[in-house]
Amino acid sequence: MIEVKVNNDQVDRAIRDLKRKLIKEGLFKELSRRKFFIKPSMAKRLKRAQAEKMRKKEARRERERMER
Repeated sequence: MIEVKVNNDQVDRAIRDLKRKLIKEGLFKELSRRKFFIKPSMAKRLKRAQAEKMRKKEARRERERMER
C-alpha cells in the first residue's frame, strides 16, 4: 500500500509525491494496458517484441561497457 504523509498542510506537495510514487510503481502503464482487450495471440506478439527490445538494449549497453 502506498502512503503519503501531508506535512504542514502542504497538500500540493503530497499530491506530487503520490503521483511520482504511482508512476514509479507502474500503475498508469497498467491502466492504459488494461483499457482495451488484447487477444491472446496479440499479447504473445507484443511480449515477444518487448523481449527483443530488451535484448537489444542490453546488448547495446554491454557493447558500450566493453568500449570504455
